[in-house]
Amino acid sequence: MKKEISIIERPEKFTEQYLAAYGNMSWYDFVTAMPSMVFVVTGWKSNGKENACLQSWSSFAGSGAENFICIMGKVDKGGHMYQSLKETKVCVLNFPSNDIYDRCIKTIGNNQFETDEITASGLTVEKAKKVNAPRIKECFLNIECEFLWEHELFVGSQEVAVALKAVNICMDSDRYDQSKIGRYGKSGFLFQVDQPTNPETGETTPFGPGILEQGNSIPWIVK
Repeated sequence: MKKEISIIERPEKFTEQYLAAYGNMSWYDFVTAMPSMVFVVTGWKSNGKENACLQSWSSFAGSGAENFICIMGKVDKGGHMYQSLKETKVCVLNFPSNDIYDRCIKTIGNNQFETDEITASGLTVEKAKKVNAPRIKECFLNIECEFLWEHELFVGSQEVAVALKAVNICMDSDRYDQSKIGRYGKSGFLFQVDQPTNPETGETTPFGPGILEQGNSIPWIVK
């Protein structure tokens, strides 16, 4: 039986302060618990230091023969990533596998303006080929991008949607060969899954980064 779930009526636990602590999220983020790709956006801060921002809430699509577009659906206008992107007009999207996810998480704490955020988190910087931005060597896929446009999520929003155009891709050859490691499973793409929540009781189910694995009856399943 379907249930109508109001954006306003929510369990007492989910106060505005609680939602803000989880990254200025909506109650519907927890109700829907939709998975999205996990990646780290890297660039240079105005002082020449590395910037690294763990990111999700995004989509990717090709449009025409030479256009592969990333829409980052939620970028904070007060963050270093937004500032770097506005100043340099470029960035790199770095896709980690589960074995280095713990180091990528450290970029959240290592976010001071004077910090080399990639190096401080135990990751390695390498030079991008076509844009002036650092790449993360340990990530199996790096997408070098140029800034296209931004748009407020709603009037007066502190956050914007940002469109990026891919200009170069660097990918581990054992990952793009599905007969070897491949793109999926424990060594492939990670998916952010916001804590699935029962809208009646407010009970949440902890969920780490999800992985996509081949099943028996279903071609691919997220775990």
